[in-house]
Amino acid sequence: MTTITEIASLGDIAAGYDAILCDVWGVVHDGRSAFPAAAAALARFRAERGPVLLLSNAPRPGESVIEMLDQMAVPRDAYDGVLTSGDAARAEMARRGAAPFLHVGPPRDRVVWAGLPAVETKLDEAAVLLCTGFADDEREGPDDYRDLLAAARTRELPMLCANPDIKVHRGARLIWCAGALAAAYEAIGGQVTYFGKPHPPIYAQALARLGALAGRPLDATRVLAVGDGMHTDILGANRTGIDALLISSGIHAERFGPAPDAPEARRVAAELDGEDLFAVAFQPRLKW
Repeated sequence: MTTITEIASLGDIAAGYDAILCDVWGVVHDGRSAFPAAAAALARFRAERGPVLLLSNAPRPGESVIEMLDQMAVPRDAYDGVLTSGDAARAEMARRGAAPFLHVGPPRDRVVWAGLPAVETKLDEAAVLLCTGFADDEREGPDDYRDLLAAARTRELPMLCANPDIKVHRGARLIWCAGALAAAYEAIGGQVTYFGKPHPPIYAQALARLGALAGRPLDATRVLAVGDGMHTDILGANRTGIDALLISSGIHAERFGPAPDAPEARRVAAELDGEDLFAVAFQPRLKW
């Protein structure tokens, strides 16, 4: 079995890296409250080592994520910029011009196509599905969309998934995300294009952004990805040749130990091995 080390501080490994790609939900906040120690660690890395780019599967443009972070009192000095799957989905919507689409998700996600020529319409007039999540993620689950997805599949409509996450924490609760609907659509033969982690295009954009922030090209081996999602943050980093720091108190906490702040190294290693994934180290919560 692979061995993995729990680090006490981001500073234990920071000297090996010139930039950080950091997940947001589960690392910087839990959907309700910010984690001040995580923000402080990122701010210190920026001051001592190099740029920090927040890389999020939020199905909204980066500006919306910054507004949320401001509301949670996450200081701006904790990061240099934000790149989201919503940014990538918006770029695809712009590329499609005035193509009619059906939006599957809550009204707050309309910022994804705001100002674009894309036309929101009904299912029988749509050329594509834009999936940003559940209309009511506090109460709905994938089964509530079975008929809609079946009808879309009958019409052979492609789906654009603006958030590959299956679930995230909102406070102590787990809520469904757009990735769950995309997986359900694929299960019945639907075609899905995913934007965001762990898919390579978002990492190419992220590395380019980091290079621009650093003022020079950055080798992927000098970038550290920080995240709590094995199937998004860790898998995406592994595919891109970027080292990963796993935050174990996030979405998979129950798999790693008896409590979110009491992970066991052997269980972390076993879970990563079972998923054929690798992380250079883990930390219960991001801190310096």
